[in-house]
Amino acid sequence: MDSQTLTNLFSCTFSPDPNVQKRAELEIRKLGGQEGMVTATLQIIGNDSVDIPTRQAAAVYLKNRVYSSYFVDQVSTSRPDQTPIPLSDRNNLKASILPLLASSPSRAITVQLAGALKNVVARDFPEHWPSLVEDVKKLLASSNVNEVHAGCVAALEMVRAFRFRQNNDILPKLVDEFFPNLVNIATQALSNAPVTANQDVPTILHLILKTYSTSIILHLSPHQQSPESLVPWGRLLFQVVNLQIPKEAVPEDEDEREKSEWWKAKKWAYKILGRLFHRFGNPSQLPSTLQKDYGAFAQHFVTNYAPEIFKIYLHQIELYVSGHAWLSKRCQYRIFTFFTECVKPKSTWALLKPHFQTLVSSYVFPQLSFTPAKQEEWESDPIDFVRTTVADEFEAFDSPVSAATSFLFSLASNRTKTTFLPILAFVNGVLQSKPAAPQRYGALNMTAALGPFIMRHPDVKGNMEQFLIQNVLPEFNAPEPYMRAIACEVLGTVIKAGFKFSNEQVLQQHFTAVAAAIDDPELPVRVHACLALTEMVTDSPSVKNAVAPQVGKVIQTLLKLSEETDLDILNHCMESMVETYQTELLPVAAELTARLCETYARLAKESQSAEDIDASAVDMDSIMENDINEDKTFAAMGVAKTISTVVNAVDSSPEILAQLQEIIIPIVVFTLENKILDLLDNMYDLVDALTYKLRSISPNMWPVFELTYKLFKSDAVDFLDEMLPSLDNFVSFGTEMFKARPDYRQMVLDIYQTAINSDHLGENDAVNGCKLAESMLLNLRGCIDDALQPIVSTALSVVDKAETNALRLANLNVLVNAILYNPVATLHIMEQAAPGTARKFFDKWFEAIKQDNRLPRVHDKKLSIMALCALMEIDPTNVPDSIKEGFHGIVSGALKLFQEYPKAVQARKELEEAFHNESDESDDEDDSKYLNMNEDEEDVWDEDSAYVEMLANEGQRLREKSEKVAAGEDFSDDEEEDEIEEELGYISPLDNVDPYVTFKQALTAFQMKNAPGYQLATTSLSPDQQTLLMEVMRVAEEHSVQAAAQS
Repeated sequence: MDSQTLTNLFSCTFSPDPNVQKRAELEIRKLGGQEGMVTATLQIIGNDSVDIPTRQAAAVYLKNRVYSSYFVDQVSTSRPDQTPIPLSDRNNLKASILPLLASSPSRAITVQLAGALKNVVARDFPEHWPSLVEDVKKLLASSNVNEVHAGCVAALEMVRAFRFRQNNDILPKLVDEFFPNLVNIATQALSNAPVTANQDVPTILHLILKTYSTSIILHLSPHQQSPESLVPWGRLLFQVVNLQIPKEAVPEDEDEREKSEWWKAKKWAYKILGRLFHRFGNPSQLPSTLQKDYGAFAQHFVTNYAPEIFKIYLHQIELYVSGHAWLSKRCQYRIFTFFTECVKPKSTWALLKPHFQTLVSSYVFPQLSFTPAKQEEWESDPIDFVRTTVADEFEAFDSPVSAATSFLFSLASNRTKTTFLPILAFVNGVLQSKPAAPQRYGALNMTAALGPFIMRHPDVKGNMEQFLIQNVLPEFNAPEPYMRAIACEVLGTVIKAGFKFSNEQVLQQHFTAVAAAIDDPELPVRVHACLALTEMVTDSPSVKNAVAPQVGKVIQTLLKLSEETDLDILNHCMESMVETYQTELLPVAAELTARLCETYARLAKESQSAEDIDASAVDMDSIMENDINEDKTFAAMGVAKTISTVVNAVDSSPEILAQLQEIIIPIVVFTLENKILDLLDNMYDLVDALTYKLRSISPNMWPVFELTYKLFKSDAVDFLDEMLPSLDNFVSFGTEMFKARPDYRQMVLDIYQTAINSDHLGENDAVNGCKLAESMLLNLRGCIDDALQPIVSTALSVVDKAETNALRLANLNVLVNAILYNPVATLHIMEQAAPGTARKFFDKWFEAIKQDNRLPRVHDKKLSIMALCALMEIDPTNVPDSIKEGFHGIVSGALKLFQEYPKAVQARKELEEAFHNESDESDDEDDSKYLNMNEDEEDVWDEDSAYVEMLANEGQRLREKSEKVAAGEDFSDDEEEDEIEEELGYISPLDNVDPYVTFKQALTAFQMKNAPGYQLATTSLSPDQQTLLMEVMRVAEEHSVQAAAQS
């Protein structure tokens, strides 16, 4: 391998000429599989005479090569750079990487080398790299700061390699080996070096603290729980948190200061203390599955460490509020996340209780007020202001506003009696003092945040109308636009939470104010006005009627705002408006849909372009940390849901629906052609709705069917659950096309067989495949004779392999459908498979018929009745010998099904009624989810606590199952399978068939074609069965008379 040639190639990879760049990349890719390539790359990275950009390009290549090819088995691949790295190169890599880290000339190269190291460690340590721990410890013990830095990087990457492994005996050993050294290095560096702009100490401190944080994602090792570890690490963490950093040691710009090494180190210290308390050190909230491992530690931590953490954090906030110290946003977030965690446990609440009012007034209130930073964002980027304040503010990971609001929520919901009224008194006190607009905004912002709590508090909710009149209505005319916006937000929030105006005139005043705000010159005001108006329309008949003549204009405003902001919450508004004004919007439905489809297409394209990156350059960490197209994808999903709402709204007009279908098909085709997998669910919802409501398949819809098959056979094999309803509709409503197109029939058959046979799919997919086979057999009667043999053979292969009741039933129904389709041919195919197969099937079938709930749904029972009727009508010479002996049992089997059939029909009817009643009822939420009115000073265990407990128990169960399966042991899952319930939306050709009339006709044919068999079948009936037979015949006669009268 010529080192100079390779150096030149790496140099060309960042050439401004894209052609030169591409040629170099292709040439490097060709050389990738050659032995010595990795070794030569390592030499270039370590060569001080090569310029740093070229060395960096080589480091990037090395990381990606190791990521893509270190794990590859010894098999041929289509790309030479993805062939396994040869053993000689692997050995050279392991020998070189630590010295390269120690001599790295730039952070960018260090990052790439660290990524490569982590992937090698994950694969080779400890078995194939036993010396690594000692090599790293030597670096950590060095007097050379660069070597210590390299040792810290290596320790971090080794911990990262094993951080997510559940059954992990390696990580605790790494902790034992490295952490005593690391805490000593950090403590000495902090004690001996002054806090200056020099980056060596804070960088090493940052790496060491990040290593500790990474080690406690899932577990806290026995060493970390011991006093020998906890005391020095706790001392170090407190020292870092208390560290006052001089201005000259960090950048003056606050954004740059946030990113400085000193503040990164402080951020990790706060994060570690928070994690130790939240995950391991809070006994009142510790899940039962963790009690054995961490119960004693939790009690020790909450007693000895939590009070000290609280004291230090409170001091930091006091310094920040008084202006004596600066705190980064991440650190503020961590502090208030800890304070929020302190609300539920009795012991920490005792610490927090005397200070909560001060914290609310001195920190939470200023955070929720209109700050200069918010003013700057409003003016420079109003769209982003709306996005952060409406959609993301309370969820943002590092936002102090988010942490302050969560703290407010926790106080209000968990310690209601102590905190709620004092907090509201503070809000009222602020408003009554008539302060400047930014402070009024803060008070109203707190009101909006607490709106759902206020409207559930019996002592407070009755005062809301007067509060709105005095404090909210006047702000609609405020000169400050943000006050108009917050007025809309408060009004919308309390109405959504259940507020009702008692005075129609006051309601009209508020409606007039909101209607005017929709035309406000400021975009954030218009957005909040639309949100408020949506709630008013949904809640008030008079507002609904008042808006009706102008609903077209409102929808246009919503569309324009949605296109400007890509805010998903506006799509919810549009959906609500469309559902409310279905009749009024019929004339403009096509125009509205076209606009929505344009928006969807734009977002889908932007989402797709954001994903067009070289997959080989992406590893798990970058996937976790950087989801670049998420916003566009979610926005596209929201628009697609709105389109679905329009489709559902116009289903009373088939002509308009057909128009909409032609407008929508191009976006479906675009999504499928470009394989935008994240949006497939939404697209198939649309295809399902259109084809189901129209009960037909338009010519332009068939390419969607073809694309669906191609997608299933390539990138989307695991999307059958999403595809199934649409595929079923294609078969059900496109029967003429399937009759004319053998290739279409083959596609559906192939999907069924793939769903059953693919190793990549599970039993749920097999169930979906069975449903598709059922659809073929029921809808294409007489047209798929050539498919009957492969369907039956495929289904027979599943009989003894199915593990779930759902698959057993679905597979049984396929075979029963085959009997119904052509009983003689199906029985012949069964016997051809192996003598006695028909008998085996009949035994399984009749076992299901005789046992309660094995054929639970109306469709299951009716299908089996119809198949038994088909068997009654066959010539006795076509009955295989293996089933002749018990063949007469088909009559008693049908009667057993008729015995249960009326109950199943009635249960389905009640289920349908309950479903409709549920959708009509308002979605009242339990007030106890919001308020803890029965509070004493004990630990609080709420819905969130129960949810964490449930997750922990389920995780433990799945781990135990995984361990036993891996060990080859039988695993008995105590949790019973869910009952198989009625599918209310399911339709089939059997729906219009009367099983009673069919049975009567079949029994008559049985008597005529097989008199001995009929005689045996009827005389072997018990007296109860004979009575039931007469009742079934009576009902059949009654139904025949009714049908004749109706015709």
